[in-house]
Amino acid sequence: MRRVVVTGMGAITPVGNDIDTMWANMLAGVNGVEKITSFDTSDLKVHLAGTVKNFEPEKYIEKRELRKLDIYCQYAIAAAQQAVDDSGILGNINEERFGVYIGAGIGGLHSFVNNVTALNEGGPRKVSPFFIPMMIGNIATGNVAIRFNAKGVSLSVMSACATGTHSIGEAFHAIKDGYADAIIAGGTEAVIAPLTIAGFQNMKALSTNEDPETASRPFDKNRDGFVMGEGAGMLVLEEYEHAKARGAKIYAEFAGYGNTCDAHHVTAPDPEGAGLARAIKIAMAEAGTTDDDQLYINAHGTSTHLNDLTETMAFKSALGEKAYDANISSTKSMTGHMLGATGAIEAIVSVLTLRDGMIPPTIHLNEQDEELDLNYTPNKAVNADIDVALSTSLGFGGHNACLAFKKVDA
Repeated sequence: MRRVVVTGMGAITPVGNDIDTMWANMLAGVNGVEKITSFDTSDLKVHLAGTVKNFEPEKYIEKRELRKLDIYCQYAIAAAQQAVDDSGILGNINEERFGVYIGAGIGGLHSFVNNVTALNEGGPRKVSPFFIPMMIGNIATGNVAIRFNAKGVSLSVMSACATGTHSIGEAFHAIKDGYADAIIAGGTEAVIAPLTIAGFQNMKALSTNEDPETASRPFDKNRDGFVMGEGAGMLVLEEYEHAKARGAKIYAEFAGYGNTCDAHHVTAPDPEGAGLARAIKIAMAEAGTTDDDQLYINAHGTSTHLNDLTETMAFKSALGEKAYDANISSTKSMTGHMLGATGAIEAIVSVLTLRDGMIPPTIHLNEQDEELDLNYTPNKAVNADIDVALSTSLGFGGHNACLAFKKVDA
């Protein structure tokens, strides 16, 4: 049976623009949420976001190419370059067995808004000839494949806030089922803009808290919505024997993936968390977990009332009493909700937790909701010897996904 391992990772996030910086900041409980300064928010009820800081696209992309790329694609290329460099895969794989699975929950929103404005103000001649390839949601996959000459399986997944998780999960099965030997997989998003803030605000999904230190507070009694984030996360997934034969560094084994749908409501989760519970059970069954395994769960943990309650119910339904023994945290408390990128970053966090035996905290968890009675790792990182790390995601449309990672057994 073919096994899948993680051999490279890359990240652009509100708490660091590489893996080492991001991870150190997460373990230290650094908050990446701040006041929005890139546009005027005075007409909005929401003034905070988890923004990427000090991003230098020229480190990864030639200056003359930048104007052809939406920022979401720039983030994807940067994180993919980090992951590929980390893996050492180039020159060690058949290009026709090398794939790319990258998703975005929305895509090139900034390019869309800029060109609609250009059209309205100056007519059709003012629309950029690069508009369509800058906007479409699959173009990160295309650009990354071109960059690394990856001619194998190629796919762009879109499942709202579960996008990154589904991209990685579908890549896992493609390798496991023999369609590829390695795949660059992950998610990317850059949609902090007046249009999206207004849309999420008007459906009452976003926190209107004015204080960056308490706005994103998953599982807290006083939570009032999510904080929008941005960035990209990429992993190089590789068939185990292929990785071992070339002497690759192996972070963890990717052992299970669950994918279900609530078929309940376009934005609200199943109130009992049944769909997510099934996804967790499917992933754990495929991974061959045992009752003795010590679990870490990187929860979707958005800081909305519905999600955090539903997700807690799903953990209890899937795990029974074992849910009370699991170490759980939501790193969205630090990054905000990175939408299509969030599942990829949280998969990376899960892998690093296995590697280092450190559980990142849920910061801002000062008054735990009485209905939420599991161990959400409040405010400080803790040491724990973890056997299996799960990463869960939910997306509008009823999408649920769960990834299961394990320490590598020879």
